[in-house]
Amino acid sequence: MNWAIFLPACFALNLAFGPNNLLALTHGAHHGVGFAMKAGIGRILVFIPMIGLSGVGLGLILSASAAAFTVLKVIGAAYLVWIGIKIVRSARAPVAEGAPRILTLRQGFVREAMTAASNPKAMLIFAAFLPQFVPADDYVTGYLEVGSVFLVMEWFVIGIYAALGHLAASFAGSKLHLMQRASGYGMMVFGALLVLARRPEAA
Repeated sequence: MNWAIFLPACFALNLAFGPNNLLALTHGAHHGVGFAMKAGIGRILVFIPMIGLSGVGLGLILSASAAAFTVLKVIGAAYLVWIGIKIVRSARAPVAEGAPRILTLRQGFVREAMTAASNPKAMLIFAAFLPQFVPADDYVTGYLEVGSVFLVMEWFVIGIYAALGHLAASFAGSKLHLMQRASGYGMMVFGALLVLARRPEAA
């Protein structure tokens, strides 16, 4: 196990800007770092079975099946666009003076979980990345180790994005609704990019 290579490579992968990290940024801006990290548990709980399925080869099956990949990515893209529309609409909705826009922790949790589940490329990334660092003579234990480290670092990165969002919100002041609107449009862009995504073999 080459941890000197795995740890920075894994952190870079965790840190990559995508729909879930955009969601953590948004949650941190509007509801605080603690809220974002608790909601982010929804992402972690979805990634656990995705990593497990990748470990037994289903990620490779998804990569090989054009039909399965297309169906999942269209469903995922539709969900991301729908979430983006909801975020934009909530930014435009009139709010009573002094009354914050409230998102319950359950709603934040579900958004994180569904956003994580909406991108079939995540499973392909797990299938292509994690096994490279697993020793062949002890695959199960090694895969559990690298998968666990990935999840811990993922939760740490949720905190980073949430803190950045909270920091940006503290400077945005009355312009916070513009940041929320930008987040919504960003989610729609991720949805559109997912529709255009191709399987690695077809790229």
